[in-house]
Amino acid sequence: MSSNFRHHLLSLSLLVGIAAPWAAFAQAPISSVGSGSVEDRVTQLERISNAHSQLLTQLQQQLSDNQNDIDSLRGQIQESQYQLNQVVERQKQILLQIDSLSSGGAAAQPAAGDQSGAATSAPAPSADASASTGAPVQSGDANTDYNAAIALVQDQSRQDDAITAFQNFVKKYPDSTYQPNANYWLGQLNYNKGKKDDAAFYFASVVKNYPKSPKAPDAMYKVGVIMQDKGDTTKAKAVYQQVVSKFPGTEGAKQAQKRLNSMG
Repeated sequence: MSSNFRHHLLSLSLLVGIAAPWAAFAQAPISSVGSGSVEDRVTQLERISNAHSQLLTQLQQQLSDNQNDIDSLRGQIQESQYQLNQVVERQKQILLQIDSLSSGGAAAQPAAGDQSGAATSAPAPSADASASTGAPVQSGDANTDYNAAIALVQDQSRQDDAITAFQNFVKKYPDSTYQPNANYWLGQLNYNKGKKDDAAFYFASVVKNYPKSPKAPDAMYKVGVIMQDKGDTTKAKAVYQQVVSKFPGTEGAKQAQKRLNSMG
């Protein structure tokens, strides 16, 4: 037997030794190699080696597929965690706004100028609002866009569009004198849809940021109503008392006093 042949046979024997843990899964077990001519045994070893190579390739592919699945799940977990953090932060903001109202801290905020914006007599949206098909494109003019949003409020089939329009308005025109009205409408529209936490946030924003606006007494009163709806009578009473003391003579104060009287 030549030196090259012996070297080839030795290499194949070592390969078989390394692949031994997977021998039970191979197509031709090593135990079957032990009889016949040298050429037959070499052929058998080559067949076993090929079978092990295929098995290793399959295992590597499975590992790669599993890693891809793990990476995908990790991405989904991270996205879910981000969304959860956003919800928690929003809840914290809402609670801080409400606590500031019940403790009287909101009234200490500076006024934002004369906030006697228009459309205070616009009809309130009803609670049976339905989904719709897209808010109008903003014109770039605050007065035009505000009136367009009010028109959506008056259309009972486009209450969702009204919310979107006012949200866009609040972001695009932060210095507009319509800001307290826009936030008030966002509170009312969300309340009508049963989104009381969002409603409380917008109502509290009116009181906190625009305490001299004609909308402030009603907005603060609505925060008290939401607290009472949620069963928190202690906070509800505190808010009603703030309305009565800080906005005497207003309609909001009158309604708050009625609530206080009925609560005993």
